[in-house]
Amino acid sequence: MTLHNDDVRAIAALNRIRIEDRDVEATAVALSGIFGLFDALAQVDTTDVKPMAHPLDLVARLRPDRAEPVTQSGTYQTLAPDADDGLYRVPKVIG
Repeated sequence: MTLHNDDVRAIAALNRIRIEDRDVEATAVALSGIFGLFDALAQVDTTDVKPMAHPLDLVARLRPDRAEPVTQSGTYQTLAPDADDGLYRVPKVIG
């Protein structure tokens, strides 16, 4: 796919990117090369290729999915500067 200068300006406008006039030609060449790679990839026959989520054959170790109570409020209460009976005391901010 070959992009022209007007195509580059339109792409830049859609993406809110400012491209200086002196850089439009080089950007068109670079983007044309990238789109050429996409075209080459589209031509590859992948009918016998199995889709995969990762290039390495890894298995994720999973823990059992069960709810467990998390009660660390006592720990947090001891760290608070002013706490009592499960409540945090804070300075008055509205007069």
